[in-house]
Amino acid sequence: MISIIGSGKVGSAVGFLCGSFSLDNIVLINRYEKKAIGEALDISNAIPESSSISITGTSDYSKIKDSKVVVVTASSGVHLQSRTEIMYDQAKMIQKIASNIAKYAPDAKILMITNPVDVLVYVIQKEASFSSKNVIGVASNLDSSRFRYLLAQEFGTNQSKIQDAIVMGEHDDTMVPIFSRVKYDGKPVTDLLDDAQISKITLDVRNYWKYLRDYKGHSAFGIAKNTFDIINSIIKDETLDVPASVLLDGQYGLSDVCVGVPLTINKNGVVKIHQIEITQNEKESLSKSADTVKNNIAKVLEFLKN
Repeated sequence: MISIIGSGKVGSAVGFLCGSFSLDNIVLINRYEKKAIGEALDISNAIPESSSISITGTSDYSKIKDSKVVVVTASSGVHLQSRTEIMYDQAKMIQKIASNIAKYAPDAKILMITNPVDVLVYVIQKEASFSSKNVIGVASNLDSSRFRYLLAQEFGTNQSKIQDAIVMGEHDDTMVPIFSRVKYDGKPVTDLLDDAQISKITLDVRNYWKYLRDYKGHSAFGIAKNTFDIINSIIKDETLDVPASVLLDGQYGLSDVCVGVPLTINKNGVVKIHQIEITQNEKESLSKSADTVKNNIAKVLEFLKN
C-alpha cells in the first residue's frame, strides 16, 4: 500500500500517477478529511478498468498501517522567498507525522517532499529512529530535471541530447549543479559554456521555483513525476539510480547531514550512495551547501526542545 500524507496539489498529483498506473492500493491522509475524500473520489476515476487497486481518503492515520511507502507532502503554510522560512512550523508538524508513521507503518519507505526537505529528512528519522536507508528526500532529482531543461534551452535542443545533468546539495539557494559531468550530444558542456553562462544557469536552477511560481503558483507535476519514479522502483523492486537527499556518514567528507547525492534505490530503500568524481570547486560548493543545511538542522533541533 502507498500512503500519501497531504492531499494538496502535490499529494493529489502523486496519487493520480500511482492510481492511473495501478501501482498499489492508495490512502490519502489530510487533516481536512473532506479534501482527502474528494481527491480520492476524483482519482478513482483514473484507475484502469482492469485494475484491482483502490484509493481512499481519510484523516485517520491508523489507515496507513503496514504501508510499503509513505509519501509526506503536507505543509503548514506557504514559503515565498526561501524554502527555510517556515521551517520551524514545518518541523513541529513533521514531529507529529513521524510519531504516526512510527506507530502504524514503522517499516515503510518514507519519501519526504515537504520543505525544507533536507532538514526534515534529518528531523523525521531522528524523531522516530527510522533507518537512514528508509528515509529519502525527493528534491535533487527534480532539480536535476530542471538543470537538464535549462541546458537544453541554452543549447537550443531537446532534453534527450543532454546527458548526466545532476544537481547535488541542498534543495534551496546553495544547490550545486554539477557541470563537470554533463554532456551535450556527447561533448562536455564545460567546453561549450563560458563562465557567465555557467553562473546564469546555476542561478536559474536555484530560482526555477520562483520563476514558475510567478506564472502558475507552486509546482506540482515535476515533483509528482519524480516522486512517482521512486515509488515505482520500491513497489516493483526495480533498481533506480537517482539523486536524492539522504543522511550521509562520511561520503564526500560529510557526516550527520542530509543533502542530495546520487543514490541507488529499490524495494529495500537506499541500497547505495555513489561517490562520483566532481571538481574541487564543486566539492567546496557541496561542503558549503551541507554547512547551510547543518546550521538549519541545529536551529530546528534547538527549537523542538522548547
